[in-house]
Amino acid sequence: MNEIILHHYPASPFSEKVRLVFGYKKLAWKSVIIPSIMPKPDVVALTGGYRKTPCMQIGADIYCDSALICDQLEQLQPSPTLYPADSEGNARIVAQWADTTLFWAAMAYNLGPKGAAQAFANAPPEARMAFGEDRAKMSGGMTRLRPADSSAACKSYLLRLEAMLAQSAFLLGPAPSIADFAAYHSLWFTRVCVPVMADIFQVAPRVLKWMDSMAAFGHGEQEKLSATDAIALAANSIPAPVESAIFQDEHGIALGTPVSIAAESFGAETTEGELIAAAVTQYTLRRHDERAGTVHVHFPRIGYVLKVAG
Repeated sequence: MNEIILHHYPASPFSEKVRLVFGYKKLAWKSVIIPSIMPKPDVVALTGGYRKTPCMQIGADIYCDSALICDQLEQLQPSPTLYPADSEGNARIVAQWADTTLFWAAMAYNLGPKGAAQAFANAPPEARMAFGEDRAKMSGGMTRLRPADSSAACKSYLLRLEAMLAQSAFLLGPAPSIADFAAYHSLWFTRVCVPVMADIFQVAPRVLKWMDSMAAFGHGEQEKLSATDAIALAANSIPAPVESAIFQDEHGIALGTPVSIAAESFGAETTEGELIAAAVTQYTLRRHDERAGTVHVHFPRIGYVLKVAG
């Protein structure tokens, strides 16, 4: 029941971040391939509404957002660590920048006209249109960088990473931290998924060498699993106990209250359930699904909005 299951798809940057952590920590895991766009009925059966990629399942516990997934993997397998004691604060701050500012600049650059043409070269026109419509719905009112602006931003960010790598093999020292995995994944998309855009790395040769070192960690030991079997596993499992004694109330919402949780911006679909834990860094909801049974769905606090349901 302690098997790690990742619900993901091959070209998902945030999934690559987690897959590489599996490799770094030498973890075995089960791979469930999910659609890149809605509808995602098997994902929603587990999460209750959250549809971003990836999510991680351990029995009847569902972990949303790659930042929380990495925290949970650190608890399961503390060594080698993602959060070195002498740089944990810096690592988390750089990782948050990389997962937001760097990611959005890089993806705007990656999926400019040339990059999008390569990314969808083997797909029918309707698939490209459906992907664009899906991501537009997820984006809501977000401001997206134009291609020229994203190119300039990416070059500036690459030069900053290049400077960080001047004195060490990884961004914050001789060993990788969560900062490296967060900074890697959107650049991985450039290099691997849309290589027609990879000439931008000419300004940052040390970044390319660092990327080779990161890629060498691999993806751990993976085995395929069907979505049907993953949902059945959840239905036949009991969620892990939660530490409700560590309750940090910032909203005046008591434990046991029906609530909803949604991302602040991108992919703001809501998940509803009973609030059963509100720790310093995460929330946990209990919910029931006809197929998945009773599950605990876990969200990070940062980047998510908690409200009373209805």
